[in-house]
Amino acid sequence: MTSTTTRSRPPRRVAVIGAALVIYLGTAALFVAVTSSMLGVSRRGGGALFGERIAIVELEGLIVDVDDQVRELRAYRDNPGIRAVVLRINSPGGAVAPTQELYGAIRRLREAGKPVVASLGAVAASGGYYIAVAADQIYANPGTLTGSIGVVMQMANLNALMKKVGVEYVVVKAGEFKDVGNFARHMTAEERRILQALLDDVHGQFIAAVADGRKLDRAVVRRFADGRVFSGTQAKALHMIDELGGLEEAVEGAATLAGLPKPPRVIGPRRRFSIVDLLRNQLGLTGLATPTLPLLKTPLYLMD
Repeated sequence: MTSTTTRSRPPRRVAVIGAALVIYLGTAALFVAVTSSMLGVSRRGGGALFGERIAIVELEGLIVDVDDQVRELRAYRDNPGIRAVVLRINSPGGAVAPTQELYGAIRRLREAGKPVVASLGAVAASGGYYIAVAADQIYANPGTLTGSIGVVMQMANLNALMKKVGVEYVVVKAGEFKDVGNFARHMTAEERRILQALLDDVHGQFIAAVADGRKLDRAVVRRFADGRVFSGTQAKALHMIDELGGLEEAVEGAATLAGLPKPPRVIGPRRRFSIVDLLRNQLGLTGLATPTLPLLKTPLYLMD
């Protein structure tokens, strides 16, 4: 009995080692697959894991939180293997401060000696265009909607409705203008003057950014900085963009600025993992929009 047990040990040990090796290799393969997916590595023009590359950064939807994009740009600024960045913009705009924060991050990347090319998708208006003018070059499709150089603050006046239903809204404040924009009463002339001065100031900042980025005189920019939306073709005629073309043309343009061979090696946009998106995909609900809270705390918008 003892001899039989002793003889069976080597095969059992081999089986355990083999199972452990299979698990190790499977884990390693999964790690490589997930890492490649997260990095969004594109194999255009050969392997892009090594050597000089161009990175693509995406800006999608309302501009409210740009922390991820700012971190990406900072990482690419410090990465010697990244020679240029293409910023793909699909956005109608958003809050003012985040827009200016991303604008500053792009300017710092350029100051570090790395060209930035903006590629405008379906819509890159207002805040989306504000960010684009920080780039060295701007590409847009002929039908891209862009421009909308303006600022808007929207407030509801429910005074008549509240009186009709018998609701009295009481405000206790310290500071004459602390409740500017109160929806329960009419806005006074002085309050309107104060808010108009605020919007005019931010509008002037927008105009200055466009004039500086596009190398245009401010008087020229003011002629089309009235909130109008333009097609890509119209924008090119106004020198608001440099070239007509899509993402591929923008990547080629970035390669030219960076002195890289064509087609260049590219790192695609980072895909951020979302449990909500995963569940929507598994349940076949990809057509449904994710609900978001109203932006009550950021009433000043650069958006179309």
